[in-house]
Amino acid sequence: MTSSLPIDPVFQLILDLPSRAPAAGAPRRLVSLLKELARPEPARPVEEIEDQIWALWMSHEDRVAEETMGAAVEAMASGALKQARPLLDHLVIKHPDWAEAWNKRATLAYIETRDRDSLQDIQRTLELEPRHFGAVSGFGQICLRNGHLNEARAAFQIALSINPHLPDLREMLDDLDPHLLMLH
Repeated sequence: MTSSLPIDPVFQLILDLPSRAPAAGAPRRLVSLLKELARPEPARPVEEIEDQIWALWMSHEDRVAEETMGAAVEAMASGALKQARPLLDHLVIKHPDWAEAWNKRATLAYIETRDRDSLQDIQRTLELEPRHFGAVSGFGQICLRNGHLNEARAAFQIALSINPHLPDLREMLDDLDPHLLMLH
Protein backbone atom coordinates (compact mmCIF):
# COMPACT_ATOMS: atom_id res chain seq x y z
CA MET A 1 0.00 0.00 0.00
CA THR A 2 1.25 3.46 -0.84
CA SER A 3 0.54 6.64 1.07
CA SER A 4 -1.42 9.63 -0.17
CA LEU A 5 1.70 11.77 0.05
CA PRO A 6 1.74 14.38 -2.76
CA ILE A 7 4.93 13.20 -4.46
CA ASP A 8 3.93 13.84 -8.10
CA PRO A 9 5.04 17.51 -8.42
CA VAL A 10 8.47 16.77 -6.95
CA PHE A 11 8.81 13.54 -8.94
CA GLN A 12 8.05 15.40 -12.17
CA LEU A 13 10.61 18.04 -11.25
CA ILE A 14 13.21 15.30 -10.65
CA LEU A 15 12.43 13.67 -14.00
CA ASP A 16 12.95 17.07 -15.67
CA LEU A 17 16.23 17.86 -13.84
CA PRO A 18 18.58 17.14 -16.78
CA SER A 19 16.89 19.90 -18.79
CA ARG A 20 16.96 22.50 -16.00
CA ALA A 21 19.67 25.04 -15.25
CA PRO A 22 20.63 26.03 -11.70
CA ALA A 23 19.56 29.38 -10.28
CA ALA A 24 21.58 32.35 -11.53
CA GLY A 25 23.48 32.79 -8.26
CA ALA A 26 24.92 29.26 -8.16
CA PRO A 27 28.73 29.21 -7.95
CA ARG A 28 30.24 28.55 -11.39
CA ARG A 29 32.88 26.27 -9.86
CA LEU A 30 30.09 23.71 -9.29
CA VAL A 31 29.93 22.95 -13.02
CA SER A 32 33.46 21.57 -13.20
CA LEU A 33 33.22 19.88 -9.78
CA LEU A 34 30.00 18.07 -10.67
CA LYS A 35 31.41 17.07 -14.05
CA GLU A 36 34.47 15.66 -12.28
CA LEU A 37 32.29 13.87 -9.71
CA ALA A 38 30.17 12.25 -12.43
CA ARG A 39 33.20 10.43 -13.84
CA PRO A 40 33.37 6.72 -12.94
CA GLU A 41 36.97 7.18 -11.73
CA PRO A 42 37.88 10.81 -11.05
CA ALA A 43 41.55 11.79 -11.04
CA ARG A 44 41.39 12.75 -7.35
CA PRO A 45 39.59 11.32 -4.32
CA VAL A 46 35.79 11.42 -4.55
CA GLU A 47 35.55 12.62 -0.93
CA GLU A 48 37.63 15.68 -1.80
CA ILE A 49 35.33 16.59 -4.70
CA GLU A 50 32.19 15.99 -2.63
CA ASP A 51 33.58 18.10 0.23
CA GLN A 52 34.20 20.99 -2.16
CA ILE A 53 30.69 20.71 -3.60
CA TRP A 54 29.10 20.68 -0.14
CA ALA A 55 31.30 23.59 0.94
CA LEU A 56 30.06 25.63 -2.02
CA TRP A 57 26.44 24.70 -1.34
CA MET A 58 26.86 25.63 2.34
CA SER A 59 28.62 28.92 1.63
CA HIS A 60 26.82 32.25 1.51
CA GLU A 61 28.02 35.80 0.97
CA ASP A 62 26.25 36.80 4.20
CA ARG A 63 28.60 35.78 7.02
CA VAL A 64 25.78 35.76 9.60
CA ALA A 65 23.72 33.45 7.37
CA GLU A 66 26.70 31.09 7.10
CA GLU A 67 27.14 31.13 10.89
CA THR A 68 23.42 30.47 11.37
CA MET A 69 23.65 27.53 8.95
CA GLY A 70 26.64 26.21 10.88
CA ALA A 71 24.70 26.45 14.14
CA ALA A 72 21.69 24.66 12.59
CA VAL A 73 23.86 21.85 11.22
CA GLU A 74 25.62 21.50 14.56
CA ALA A 75 22.27 21.39 16.38
CA MET A 76 20.99 18.69 14.02
CA ALA A 77 24.18 16.66 14.41
CA SER A 78 23.89 16.77 18.19
CA GLY A 79 20.19 15.83 18.12
CA ALA A 80 18.98 19.29 19.20
CA LEU A 81 16.29 19.32 16.50
CA LYS A 82 14.12 21.87 18.30
CA GLN A 83 17.04 24.32 18.19
CA ALA A 84 17.75 23.68 14.51
CA ARG A 85 14.23 24.28 13.25
CA PRO A 86 13.86 28.02 13.99
CA LEU A 87 17.36 28.65 12.62
CA LEU A 88 16.50 26.95 9.33
CA ASP A 89 13.08 28.62 9.19
CA HIS A 90 14.85 31.96 9.57
CA LEU A 91 17.33 31.14 6.79
CA VAL A 92 14.70 30.19 4.20
CA ILE A 93 12.70 33.32 4.99
CA LYS A 94 15.70 35.67 4.94
CA HIS A 95 17.50 33.93 2.04
CA PRO A 96 14.80 32.27 -0.11
CA ASP A 97 17.23 31.72 -2.98
CA TRP A 98 19.72 29.69 -0.91
CA ALA A 99 19.14 26.10 -2.02
CA GLU A 100 21.11 24.58 0.85
CA ALA A 101 18.97 26.31 3.48
CA TRP A 102 15.93 24.60 1.95
CA ASN A 103 17.80 21.29 1.70
CA LYS A 104 18.87 21.34 5.34
CA ARG A 105 15.32 22.17 6.41
CA ALA A 106 14.08 19.29 4.24
CA THR A 107 16.56 17.01 5.99
CA LEU A 108 15.34 18.13 9.40
CA ALA A 109 11.72 17.54 8.38
CA TYR A 110 12.69 14.05 7.12
CA ILE A 111 14.38 13.24 10.44
CA GLU A 112 11.24 14.40 12.25
CA THR A 113 9.10 12.28 9.84
CA ARG A 114 7.32 15.37 8.54
CA ASP A 115 7.42 14.03 4.99
CA ARG A 116 5.01 16.57 3.45
CA ASP A 117 7.13 19.46 4.75
CA SER A 118 10.29 17.72 3.59
CA LEU A 119 8.85 17.26 0.08
CA GLN A 120 7.99 20.96 -0.16
CA ASP A 121 11.51 21.94 0.83
CA ILE A 122 13.08 19.36 -1.52
CA GLN A 123 11.01 20.83 -4.33
CA ARG A 124 12.31 24.33 -3.58
CA THR A 125 15.88 23.02 -3.28
CA LEU A 126 15.68 21.39 -6.70
CA GLU A 127 14.05 24.43 -8.29
CA LEU A 128 17.13 26.39 -7.22
CA GLU A 129 19.78 23.66 -7.64
CA PRO A 130 18.68 20.84 -9.98
CA ARG A 131 22.05 19.09 -9.55
CA HIS A 132 21.53 18.57 -5.80
CA PHE A 133 22.08 14.82 -5.50
CA GLY A 134 21.40 15.02 -1.75
CA ALA A 135 17.91 16.43 -2.28
CA VAL A 136 17.14 13.88 -5.02
CA SER A 137 18.32 11.11 -2.72
CA GLY A 138 16.19 12.53 0.12
CA PHE A 139 13.14 12.39 -2.14
CA GLY A 140 13.95 8.75 -2.86
CA GLN A 141 14.19 8.05 0.89
CA ILE A 142 10.77 9.59 1.47
CA CYS A 143 9.31 7.53 -1.38
CA LEU A 144 10.88 4.39 0.05
CA ARG A 145 9.52 5.11 3.54
CA ASN A 146 6.03 5.64 2.09
CA GLY A 147 5.90 2.65 -0.25
CA HIS A 148 6.45 4.48 -3.54
CA LEU A 149 9.06 2.01 -4.76
CA ASN A 150 9.11 2.91 -8.46
CA GLU A 151 9.58 6.60 -7.67
CA ALA A 152 12.29 5.74 -5.12
CA ARG A 153 14.09 3.63 -7.72
CA ALA A 154 13.93 6.42 -10.32
CA ALA A 155 15.14 9.04 -7.81
CA PHE A 156 18.07 6.89 -6.72
CA GLN A 157 19.04 6.31 -10.37
CA ILE A 158 18.95 10.04 -11.06
CA ALA A 159 20.95 10.86 -7.91
CA LEU A 160 23.54 8.28 -8.99
CA SER A 161 23.69 9.81 -12.47
CA ILE A 162 24.78 13.06 -10.78
CA ASN A 163 27.03 11.38 -8.21
CA PRO A 164 27.82 7.74 -9.02
CA HIS A 165 29.93 7.44 -5.85
CA LEU A 166 27.16 6.84 -3.31
CA PRO A 167 27.53 3.18 -2.30
CA ASP A 168 24.62 3.23 0.17
CA LEU A 169 22.32 4.54 -2.54
CA ARG A 170 23.55 1.94 -5.02
CA GLU A 171 22.86 -0.76 -2.42
CA MET A 172 19.32 0.57 -1.85
CA LEU A 173 18.78 0.64 -5.60
CA ASP A 174 19.94 -2.96 -5.87
CA ASP A 175 17.49 -3.88 -3.10
CA LEU A 176 14.73 -2.24 -5.16
CA ASP A 177 15.48 -4.33 -8.23
CA PRO A 178 12.01 -5.33 -9.51
CA HIS A 179 13.14 -8.94 -10.10
CA LEU A 180 14.36 -9.26 -6.51
CA LEU A 181 11.21 -7.65 -5.09
CA MET A 182 9.07 -10.26 -6.82
CA LEU A 183 11.00 -13.01 -5.02
CA HIS A 184 10.09 -11.69 -1.57
